Amino acid sequence: MTPIILHADHLVLINDGNTVIPNGAVLIGSDGRIQAVGEATAVIAANSGIAVKRLADRLLMPGLINTHAHSGLLRGTAEGLPVWEWLQQYIDPMHRVVNAKEAEIASYLCYAEALLSGTTTIVDMWRHMHGSAKAAEQLGIRAVLVPYVAEHPDHDYFETLNTNEALIKQWHGGANGRIQVWVGHEHMFYSTPEAMKRAIDICRHYQVGFHTHSNESKFDVEETQRRYGKRPIEALEDFGLLDAPRVLLAHCVWLSDHEIELLAKHGAGVAHNPISNMKLASGAARVQDLLASGVAVGLGTDGEKENNNLDMFEEMKVSSLLAKLSTLDASALDAWTVCRMAALTGARALGMGAEVGSIEVGKQADLIAVRTDTPRMTPLLTGSDGNLHHNLVHAVQGGDVDITMVAGKIVVDGGKLLTADLQTLIADANAAVPGLFRRRAEWLATHKPVNALQEG
Repeated sequence: MTPIILHADHLVLINDGNTVIPNGAVLIGSDGRIQAVGEATAVIAANSGIAVKRLADRLLMPGLINTHAHSGLLRGTAEGLPVWEWLQQYIDPMHRVVNAKEAEIASYLCYAEALLSGTTTIVDMWRHMHGSAKAAEQLGIRAVLVPYVAEHPDHDYFETLNTNEALIKQWHGGANGRIQVWVGHEHMFYSTPEAMKRAIDICRHYQVGFHTHSNESKFDVEETQRRYGKRPIEALEDFGLLDAPRVLLAHCVWLSDHEIELLAKHGAGVAHNPISNMKLASGAARVQDLLASGVAVGLGTDGEKENNNLDMFEEMKVSSLLAKLSTLDASALDAWTVCRMAALTGARALGMGAEVGSIEVGKQADLIAVRTDTPRMTPLLTGSDGNLHHNLVHAVQGGDVDITMVAGKIVVDGGKLLTADLQTLIADANAAVPGLFRRRAEWLATHKPVNALQEG
């Protein structure tokens, strides 16, 4: 890799000091890491002979980190139901019939969408994830792959802990470290107590993280209390699942004060999915209380079927608006806090804060350039009246991303994907959908969706 200097009109470091450097530059070394950050004249003068890529009318910031997503091909076809009914009617029947090729095609499409809209790291819970690993390797995204594991006799059509372990052995640390593989559970309801105990053993043996959905709906809490006599986070602690090397829980909408204390005690991260939580009528998470307790809360889009896109800039805006609406406090989740949640705090939620999430010497060069010559970024003010961070949260859209770089490699330039032909990925997805939908319809015509949720 050839060293390069990126010179932008503004550097937005996304650090705890909310630092913005006008006319800034970043030196990226041959190892794909950041070697220097500062005012452009000084950085360029100190590194003569290194090529400079001038990013006029652009700001440079860390790549966004999507802490919870699902690849898929159901966009716009799973609508109008709350989460548990939605799972039984639309989602679980799909899982019964999806094949490895379709799953791979879905990951290619979703990772391309993510890169084009400024996401450089994605946590993907999905199926047949050897194909997802191939997609991440080729397209250049940084990925935490989390198989949809279910270890329950009525849900024997998901991934298993055996397939999860096989994926860890083959792909953890792959693509020069861009790919991590964690242990995943769809939900406690989709697993037996014995399987949950084995899950933490696998996490410890391979020193990998654990990811699952938790406290997403009121029913989630009520059913856990019925089964285990405790709330979900309390039950996870009892099973030892909060003691994995890294723990990331998605949603966490319905939390008690004690559960927040437990998350903070165990250093668990939370993936906040405001658009999904609104669409499925799950509720508004206590994000400010979590942050105040020291819990690292990142942002996630959830899947293409419950969002219905993977635009993290849209997620940033909605997270701020939902917090203001649900608390009736216009100051809730200010723009800088949201910017950090989408990058640095999200990285910390994944245990990756030392590697990504901010523009800082020594970190991976996971960077994005956002256009500033658009109506959405006008006016662009700095200094005491600065509005740059407000524009990033409340105005910018994913389509405003001009360049995406991961580990020092530019994978999107001029808004175009460089690592695959986008139209081919779209055509492959369109070609795969009819067969998937036909097989799901055939299964539904002869079976009643299984509801194991009321069983002990």
